[in-house]
Amino acid sequence: MKKLLIIGIGAGNPEYITIQAINALNQADVFFILDKGISKEKLIHLRREICERYIKDRDYRFVEAGSPERERGGDYGVAVKDLNLAKQQVFERLIGDLGEDECGAFLVWGDPALYDSTIRILEAILRDGRHAFEYEVIPGISSVQALAARHKVPLNRIGGTIEITTGRRLAEGFPAHADSVVVMLDAEDTYRRLNAPDLDIYWGAYVGTPDEILVAGKLKDVAEDIARVRQAAREANGWIMDTYLLRRAGEGDA
Repeated sequence: MKKLLIIGIGAGNPEYITIQAINALNQADVFFILDKGISKEKLIHLRREICERYIKDRDYRFVEAGSPERERGGDYGVAVKDLNLAKQQVFERLIGDLGEDECGAFLVWGDPALYDSTIRILEAILRDGRHAFEYEVIPGISSVQALAARHKVPLNRIGGTIEITTGRRLAEGFPAHADSVVVMLDAEDTYRRLNAPDLDIYWGAYVGTPDEILVAGKLKDVAEDIARVRQAAREANGWIMDTYLLRRAGEGDA
């Protein structure tokens, strides 16, 4: 039977790869590469670098496919559903070309369980019944973990709560029940809209890569600096991949 591996490859540093992920890399016959936009070539290069570093004495091949993009505007939920359906069609073509006894792998940035659709799409394919395969998920070091490590801060306070959310959700306001909030997928610099003088921010872009940028401080003091640095980095690299931690100032760090 065909086998698929969803391998978390960390936040960008090849040394974030776990031993379990290395063992999984050395099982794969085919690596499926789906990237999009101006960042595509650099992200493909990073994936190839990981394979060249860790795969030993084994033949393998890369199969590249275009990754559909979400329609902007309109209903967000509908757009995401349509995007995943389009991705499912791409996945099904790739799986259909896999040999019956071959092992294919998706190399997923960060951790496959966090803000990634690969698991969801494979489950949808199995439900539809057009393809038969088994699959395994290998966890990875997420940008959330890498951000905290690079800033040398814990994610939570002692006995406190932490929420992981998106910029879209943060636009509704800082969660009342949370002491610490990690924000991902924020294309709009949403932190600038928060009127919260007691918040600290720990921001990072391209965390774990040679292009890494880190900024930390009181949100009210560094928000505009982060926005300026972020825009400059986007212009220099053609894309941006960033995450940040917001925390209420006070005692109780764990």
